[in-house]
Amino acid sequence: MATMEGKTILITGPTGQVAEPVATSLAATNEVVGLARFGDAAARARLEAAGVRCVAANLADGDFSGVPADVDVVLNFAVVKSNRWEVDLRGNAEAVGLLMAHCADADAFLHCSSTGVYQPAGSHELAETDPLGDNHRAIMDTYSISKIAAEAVVRTEARQLGLPTTIARLNVPYGDKGGWPGFHFEMILAGAAVPVHPDRPNLFNPIHDDDIIAMVPGLVDAASVPATIVNWGGDEQVALEEWCEYLAALAGTEAHFDETLGTIGGVTVDNARRLELLGPTTVGWRDGFRRMAAALHPELTLAEV
Repeated sequence: MATMEGKTILITGPTGQVAEPVATSLAATNEVVGLARFGDAAARARLEAAGVRCVAANLADGDFSGVPADVDVVLNFAVVKSNRWEVDLRGNAEAVGLLMAHCADADAFLHCSSTGVYQPAGSHELAETDPLGDNHRAIMDTYSISKIAAEAVVRTEARQLGLPTTIARLNVPYGDKGGWPGFHFEMILAGAAVPVHPDRPNLFNPIHDDDIIAMVPGLVDAASVPATIVNWGGDEQVALEEWCEYLAALAGTEAHFDETLGTIGGVTVDNARRLELLGPTTVGWRDGFRRMAAALHPELTLAEV
């Protein structure tokens, strides 16, 4: 695995589920500047305690006062999910272009995208060259389209600025603070039915925070012009139904499902390019989900399953 030390790193969205552990980990050996609106004072305090220098700014406004431009690496994890077209296109697509122009002299730019940009394809393992589409329409009108728009802006700016760039399409991130599987765990504990698409099984490639953190330096090293595009999912292909049943078994209960078209179907990826660039993931999904369940609910005695 590649490493990053002694760099000046600008990271956006550092209060988010994925970016916060990345920022705090990198701050141990680098100068890390976190860029966000910082409406959550507790999140800002955690970052600062870990050594992250926090700069308050709204990327969509294009006001980079106080935001350093002389950085080595930019990690863009910011995402806007208001479900309003003007807000989300401005916050996800326009904002990243403005950020890249501000940091045009950086050595590398990593843009965290989503496998939600792919055309729904059931159990087909999606490669980076497969068709894009409105994957998340069932749950959010703007998400997939604004993420595709953001990728188009990033690709353009990488070429226009000569800024080495990686676009990493993240699948299902999770860790000790939860994520989508953590949300499912809370639903199971509350006795609520988890929505599942009728095109079953709903396959995904969950990836643990530990692997996300470990792979960031390699994704930065892979940056190029034109932009490198790579799927960013775990090695194991897992059905949502299976992980819910596993989480329920850990808690000594049962998982219930609501089959509906009002949710996204499976999005599973071909990891060949990621394996070539970064190597395998290290956290098996069962071990990772058990760790997550224990961290979210330390009061529970988890079953051995």
